Amino acid sequence: MITEALLKERDKQAKWNGIPLLLQKLYEQSHPNSDFSQCQSILKEISPLLSMEAMAFVTEDRKAAQESTFPNTYTFDLFGGVDLLVEILMRPTLITQKKKQKISDDLIKDCLSILYNTCICTEGVTRRLAERNDFVLFLFTLMTNKKTFLQTATLIEDILGVKKEMIQLDDIPNLSSLVSSFDQQQLANFCRILAVTISELDTGSDDKHTLLAKNAQQKKNLGPSRAEINQATLLNIPGFIERLCKLATRKVSETTGTSSFLQELEEWYTWLDNALVLDALMRVANEEAEQSSTESSDESGLANTSTRTQLPQSMKIMHEIMYKLEVLYVLCVLLMGRQRNQVHKMIAEFKLIPGLNNLFDKLIWRKHSASALVLHGHNQNCDCSPDITLKIQFLRLLQSFSDHHENKYLLLNSQELNELSAISHKANIPEVDAVVNTDRSLVCDGKRGLLTRLLQVMKKEPAESSFRFWQARAVESFLRGTTSYADQMFLLKRGLLEHILYCIVDSECKSRDVLQSYFDLLGELMKFNIDAFKRFNKYINTDEKFQTFLNQINSSLVDSNMLVRCITLSLDRFENQSDAKVAEVLSECRLLSYMSQMSMRMSFLFRLINIIHVQTLTQENVSCLNTSLVILMLARRKEKLPFYLRTLQQMEYTEKYPGFILNNFHSLLRFWQQHYLNKDKDSTCLENSSCISFTYWKETVSILLSPDRTSPCAIVSYIDEAYMDIDRDFSEE
Repeated sequence: MITEALLKERDKQAKWNGIPLLLQKLYEQSHPNSDFSQCQSILKEISPLLSMEAMAFVTEDRKAAQESTFPNTYTFDLFGGVDLLVEILMRPTLITQKKKQKISDDLIKDCLSILYNTCICTEGVTRRLAERNDFVLFLFTLMTNKKTFLQTATLIEDILGVKKEMIQLDDIPNLSSLVSSFDQQQLANFCRILAVTISELDTGSDDKHTLLAKNAQQKKNLGPSRAEINQATLLNIPGFIERLCKLATRKVSETTGTSSFLQELEEWYTWLDNALVLDALMRVANEEAEQSSTESSDESGLANTSTRTQLPQSMKIMHEIMYKLEVLYVLCVLLMGRQRNQVHKMIAEFKLIPGLNNLFDKLIWRKHSASALVLHGHNQNCDCSPDITLKIQFLRLLQSFSDHHENKYLLLNSQELNELSAISHKANIPEVDAVVNTDRSLVCDGKRGLLTRLLQVMKKEPAESSFRFWQARAVESFLRGTTSYADQMFLLKRGLLEHILYCIVDSECKSRDVLQSYFDLLGELMKFNIDAFKRFNKYINTDEKFQTFLNQINSSLVDSNMLVRCITLSLDRFENQSDAKVAEVLSECRLLSYMSQMSMRMSFLFRLINIIHVQTLTQENVSCLNTSLVILMLARRKEKLPFYLRTLQQMEYTEKYPGFILNNFHSLLRFWQQHYLNKDKDSTCLENSSCISFTYWKETVSILLSPDRTSPCAIVSYIDEAYMDIDRDFSEE
């Protein structure tokens, strides 16, 4: 609408670099009956102006980049460039006449490239595109074309990252045939996009969200979430999980030929999302190519060029690592979803676990070479290098795979399964059904299973390593559920208990996360196992060591309360046994002697109730409430519940604050009823981990909450009326 003369006149003053004029030409050349033949040459003029800015944005320090402006991309968007390119791309789908317009692949590539560069540099463009649902779904149809696949995938990933409402995979036209048309490389890249569509929003801070907020949210969302619907959609695509398992377990040598990958690298290089990674890839490629060219310098130039086009091994490995990262993430999310059992069955059938076991040494936990690949501007040990992210993703997958599922025994090989059976026979206890029923054709092969390999690397891990947390979590999930003596002995024989104690006591671990994961693991490893307590006493053999151990426990009860629960439960069981070996350990073990003192149990109970409140309960600290309940359930069994409540009352008076603990505990137990009596999974977890029936849990809570002030087991009997504050309603404010 603005005249050409006016545009030319303003162009120099405003430093528009001719972009508005070029857009005007593009508009004229892309009218409904145009063949688009002139459009590409116009885009070729616009493109360098924008890609220069985008490259600056990616390679500059992000902070500096945000402060600086990108006039070309801004001008391009200001004069309607973004909307015009969207219209050009979508034109063929909007025209109903018989002869459909065909846009060349190169023109599509240029449009996508310019759109992506504009998204990077100009705020709000990505969000605007994300609001156009028709355009987002249209982009998926472009993925059928191999030549435009990478550009499309990168733009979609960017758009979905800012989209307020999660896309529904069901809405993508012909999703099943689209996915089946992908080769393995495309499928791995497609997993990057899928990650956004199947993960619940804000899952990263899951543990930090209060349970009140979560419960309120669940009441609002009665049906399955979009992420859950998308997970179900993926599982219904024929052969999808099988292909992911093949991708996750293929060896580097099985990857596709050099030429297609080099071509992909070139395309990627124009795709700035991966520029940093490619920086590193190209650097290594050049180093290795130069090295091999100097070795054959006396041969003809032809030999040199062929050496240069060969793909360096380190580049192949990094390429494979980046693919596996995306695939393992998707499998991990599906394993934690509603269709968990279906996914488990498929993953077992397609031999994901034995496949990962075969890759463990060479790829997943490979030794770093001196020139190990590191992203530009990062160091080898920082958490964002692909090598490190792959390890963490692998450990998270193992954790999800083992957690409360009998398929966990697929992490062993046949000899190790036989060892479990032998441990049960020797102890004269029945074998675990899941061990007997494990299909031996699906277990790990080779000298060691995946669990044993994990233990080996765990012991060698440096003290300050960020992997320690994930390793401990993965091993702990293998032990979770109903306590299995054979599983514990299998790990005890491999020195796990001594390793954990070394980390807690001798290396005096300071990381809260790592400490918590070690305490949880130690609790599962020792629970009800007299041999474990004997080993503990042998390792913690001085008062000084024992004091260090107690200091670590007391430094944060939120982190150590699961271990406190394990010791309390184990002590109760041992005291009721008449075995001579048990009696001997009971009398000698520092830890059991310590916990058998009434004053110590009361001290733990008092602090556990004091560090939590209904408003601050999260998935992470609700275990403190359950541990305090375990202490009181065991007291109730011995008919000592009134004594414990009276002692809590006395402790309140000593602190000169009557009622503050018992009022709080009353509120916590009311919340407990609201939270657990509606949830089936949580109750089975409580039952399995404590060996106390859920009925007994419910009864104990009801007795404690009784309104009868004459009942010796009711909390209200121990709060003076003047300090009573139990009827307050708690809701998420």
